[in-house]
Amino acid sequence: MLVVSRKTGKIEHRVFKEIAGFFKPDDLFVLNNTKVLPSRLLGRRSSGGKVEVLLLKRKSGLTFDALIKPARLKIGEKIIFNGNSAFGTLSNRNELTFDLPDIESIYSLGVMPLPPYIKRNPEASDNIDYQTVFAKEAGAIASPTAGLHFSKGLLEDIQASGIKIAHITLHVGIGTFKPVKSDDITQHRIEPEAFKVPEETIDLIAKTRSKNRLTLAVGTTVCRALETFAAGKKEGEADLFIYPGYKFKIVDCLLTNFHLPGTTLLMLVHAFVGADLAKEAYRKAIEEKYRFYSYGDCMLVI
Repeated sequence: MLVVSRKTGKIEHRVFKEIAGFFKPDDLFVLNNTKVLPSRLLGRRSSGGKVEVLLLKRKSGLTFDALIKPARLKIGEKIIFNGNSAFGTLSNRNELTFDLPDIESIYSLGVMPLPPYIKRNPEASDNIDYQTVFAKEAGAIASPTAGLHFSKGLLEDIQASGIKIAHITLHVGIGTFKPVKSDDITQHRIEPEAFKVPEETIDLIAKTRSKNRLTLAVGTTVCRALETFAAGKKEGEADLFIYPGYKFKIVDCLLTNFHLPGTTLLMLVHAFVGADLAKEAYRKAIEEKYRFYSYGDCMLVI
């Protein structure tokens, strides 16, 4: 774990189990309890060609918005899954309708949707490793990866030290990973993601702030959810794009993995840390051979 102090500019190399040592009783850790759905489906065309499907979100009934490869499939074409026992029809562009009894039957065909930079097929171990230990609310197509560092035992130790734990739900969608292609970043739009900040978390945030204690956002998804709440919205769809110049209203500290260049995630980190210090932190992380991205190491910004 790379630890960065915004106040002093100091950068330290620590291990993750020491995280509680940077906080005091009545500080607050906020976690994203979204649960990743097995939304990657491997099928074939009637001609035998392979088809890969990523279910993005349910539209209605058994119809889903989806990313489908190859993109040259024709509307009305059937995709065959699980031998010959399950079928989906391309009902519109980037839309798939299943001929199956229910939602559970559809997701039973799927595997964990590992990011494309992980150059292997999902394994049985990913069903556990790509899910946080506090995952509860199903709906994400990617893991809130800052939360992967926590074990149940460590969370118990953190609470035993007097630090409070709260949860939000933000279902990570495809918009989190879309690179910013516009020369003017203010023109980039994040695709909305379903989120909710529950009342018990709202109460804990208020108590934390009344005691002048710190709120740690565990991951960029938590940061965006909390800052969306600060703007007056506690559930619905989050589409807040945080980039340099943004003034944070709730989040005091941030735990995050190391992100891809050109992403909204990295821009959020730059906004929170400051561009020069963020670049120096990444330089040191590369120098010390930290692992980047979903299954990688993390950075604590205090």
